[in-house]
Amino acid sequence: MICVLCTAFGQAQRITVSGSVNDNEGMPIAGANIVEKGTGNGVSTDFDGNYQIEVAEDAILVITYIGFETKEVAVNGQTIINVVMDMGTSELDEVVVVAYGTQKKETVTSSVVEVKADKLADITVPEVGSMLQGKVTGVQVLPGSGSPGASPNILIRGRSSINSTNSPLWVIDGVIVGNTDPKLNPNDVESISVLKDASATALYGNRGANGVVLITTKRGQIGSKPKMQVSLKTAVNRFNPGKFEVMNAQQLYDYHVELGNTNPWFQEGLRDRNFDWLEAATQSALVRDASVTFTAAEESHNLFLSMGYYNEEGTVRGNELDRYTFRTNVDYKINDKLTIKPKLNFVFDRRDDVREASLYQAYTNLPWDSPYAPDGSVINARESEGDSWLGRDRSNFFYDQQWNYTDSRSFDLFASFDFEYKLFPNVTFISTNNFQWGNFESFSYVDPRSNAGLTQNGSLSDSAFRNLRRFTNQMLKYSNVFGEDHTVNVLLAYEYNDGSSKNLDVRSENVIVNGEVQSVGLEPAAVDGNRSEFAQQSALFSADYDYKGLYFVKGSLRVDGASAFDDDYRYGEFYSIAGGWNVHRENWFNVGEINSLKFRLSHGAVGNQPGGFGYLNLYDVQFQYAGLIAAKPSQLGTEDLTWEKAIETNVGLDATLFDGISLSVDYYNKENSGLLYFRALSDQTGFSGRFENIGSIVNEGIEVAASIDVVNTSDLGINFGFNASFNDNTIEELADGADIISGNNILREGEEFGTFYMRKWLGINPENGEPLYEIVDPDTGERRATNVYNDATVQIVGTSNPDITGGFNTSFRYKNFSLSSNWTFAYGNELYNSSRNLFDSDGFYLQYNQIVLPDGWSRWEQPGDIATHPKPREGGYEGSNQASSRYLEDGSYLRLNNVRFNYNLPENIINRLGISSANIYLSGDNLVTFTKFTGVDPTIGGAGGFLSIGYPVPKRYALGLNITF
Repeated sequence: MICVLCTAFGQAQRITVSGSVNDNEGMPIAGANIVEKGTGNGVSTDFDGNYQIEVAEDAILVITYIGFETKEVAVNGQTIINVVMDMGTSELDEVVVVAYGTQKKETVTSSVVEVKADKLADITVPEVGSMLQGKVTGVQVLPGSGSPGASPNILIRGRSSINSTNSPLWVIDGVIVGNTDPKLNPNDVESISVLKDASATALYGNRGANGVVLITTKRGQIGSKPKMQVSLKTAVNRFNPGKFEVMNAQQLYDYHVELGNTNPWFQEGLRDRNFDWLEAATQSALVRDASVTFTAAEESHNLFLSMGYYNEEGTVRGNELDRYTFRTNVDYKINDKLTIKPKLNFVFDRRDDVREASLYQAYTNLPWDSPYAPDGSVINARESEGDSWLGRDRSNFFYDQQWNYTDSRSFDLFASFDFEYKLFPNVTFISTNNFQWGNFESFSYVDPRSNAGLTQNGSLSDSAFRNLRRFTNQMLKYSNVFGEDHTVNVLLAYEYNDGSSKNLDVRSENVIVNGEVQSVGLEPAAVDGNRSEFAQQSALFSADYDYKGLYFVKGSLRVDGASAFDDDYRYGEFYSIAGGWNVHRENWFNVGEINSLKFRLSHGAVGNQPGGFGYLNLYDVQFQYAGLIAAKPSQLGTEDLTWEKAIETNVGLDATLFDGISLSVDYYNKENSGLLYFRALSDQTGFSGRFENIGSIVNEGIEVAASIDVVNTSDLGINFGFNASFNDNTIEELADGADIISGNNILREGEEFGTFYMRKWLGINPENGEPLYEIVDPDTGERRATNVYNDATVQIVGTSNPDITGGFNTSFRYKNFSLSSNWTFAYGNELYNSSRNLFDSDGFYLQYNQIVLPDGWSRWEQPGDIATHPKPREGGYEGSNQASSRYLEDGSYLRLNNVRFNYNLPENIINRLGISSANIYLSGDNLVTFTKFTGVDPTIGGAGGFLSIGYPVPKRYALGLNITF
């Protein structure tokens, strides 16, 4: 009896142990297994990294998680045990941010690429979109322009929408912020995850068709002492005209001699009148970037504070951006069940006294015209007499710049109050609640003395825009491990998102000089404004199952209802199913050279929601009849208008070879159907057209990414990374199979979206130097040449879609020194250099400056010459400078985005300085572009393929310093 009682007493000495499991950067690890050693008793951590388990007083806890070193901890009667786990060595063992949570990279079944902060901070930019250039396969980042603060255009797996956006959805810390690049301090970013296939994006439903960019902002590292980091950077921007060069006085004089200028104003003395308009309009500009961050993390709280200032002068004179940012992230653990996570972020942009030079005039104005009189005063070109001003537009932008200017301000506030509550040991309730408020104001002053103000005797314009958005997501997450082999995660959520915007524009005329408020305008001239609203609610479900880290499957379903559609078509269903197989975990797999090998397969449906209310019949009430307000129809509604839907299949392979080579290959097929298009109607209907769902586009491609650690020791590291994307774009279906022609583009079944449709240029007739075009017989297909532009056949002549895009990077590290570079490239696309219509006109635009012919180009002079250009003549040739394939050029390029040399100060120096770490670096952005394109920049202007005189991305040289206290 005594023995039995003693045994029972011994077995009864069990205690409840609770705590958290985090990685060595302080991030919670969800799904980690905690097992009482030698028993089947075990639990897994919830999505906040917390656990609770009943074990013997003298038990040993075994904590495991794929990607981390296994850890054993003796209980010794402790009731609270917090564990920090060390990362493993395999790349596939990492934890990545995915839709509505995190996931072990080894179990990811979708096409997801995560880029950490240390790989993003190489370039000097005020926004985060450009940081992805060349770093993610399948993602094309094209600069919008080189203007300070300009956001890039981002395409993921090609263009697939005609009228709706092709931009990805941006999500910051779980909050959906829309399809525009958010104003976020790059120094606040911990990581960026790009979700590319339908399985990865399905939980974002009707807004996931163009991919999703997830941004996770920084937190403190639990277990580390509080630290403050100061980052300082100064850079110089240089205007970068590329290969586009206009003539100086002597070159232009020789050109006019060649074309036979017979105008009396054309005299030999023009060679001595040489003003460089481009040099006068541009400058070497300064960039200043400073930020301070503070982190402090304990078991009960995690604090991140950030303040930043960014100042950039434009390389085109007269524009300057000041940006101020602030962010605070707080995670506060009130008790074992409740954690609150408030966040606050604001961005303030200011542009004062903007008097930007006209880049267009800087190129078109003749070098024979000077903006200044001999006494240094600014000339009014419109009042110039005789031959003192020869340019056709008679415009000197310096004259109006003396008085006219604009100011603008914007303030964007993002406030969140999130919390997590542990309902049960394996069930957590997560509430995400966000409020976004944006305000933009601009003021424009046009002086009565300026040419722009002559008609109205000056004017004052004020514009105000206000935007308000609300977002809430209420989510239940369940996670559990059964019998150590079976892991199940389930997510169920309700989401609501709405917003409204309102703008007001007012203008008064006949103003006093230097007036700044509307009351000094004697004549109110115009008042305009509008307002818009939207709302959406969604229910979403996701579940995944993992067996021994060997086989895994995941499925999701989301139902969206949006105010953009009629009641009968308001709700759409979006789904995904995916599976994966870690071959290297099979007992029979024994290939020493292959460290890891995983296959992925996914299929799903996502959507693309159009803006506006195309299903409604709208009326315009800006009319009067007999003194009363009158209304007339302005839009013919389409009641059955619905989502653009993308059905996508993805097959992928991930592998690690020879302990140093990482490889990822994906094949995808994505069909976007129900494409929204504004279809023209007969004038007899009284409407110009209506919105309809008209057809489908298919993007099919292969993506390859590789990273090679050539050497990786404590003192020396050499790494090379490469990614390439092959995308084939095809229009599969259009309404009634009919072509849709828009300008110089055509939509035709079987062709690409982005196909150029114009007359085909055949070059120069070597016998007489005249331009030649192609005629195609519609019946026989016979092709012949003609010198009559209007007789030529309008036909398909090329596409703006590249055959391959990608990038590569290099990294060299030796002790405290490192050198890295980042490159991007595109091959196989064509660009229409529309600026050549003006500057390569064969004498048509006699009083505009003209381009200097690049190497390899020549003008015809005598019979037998094989030339690229006809002999110029006064008035040009019929149609020679009109739209044709003459101005289509090879848009392929290879660009060095960034090179950076970094030096980490040694410990003996930083210890004497009383700091934790410090590094100094030199970097260069956009230093060189190898291309045949003769325009300013082959990357600006987006993916449409039509490039004019754009604001080029500048070359940038930077010196930076990072100090950690």
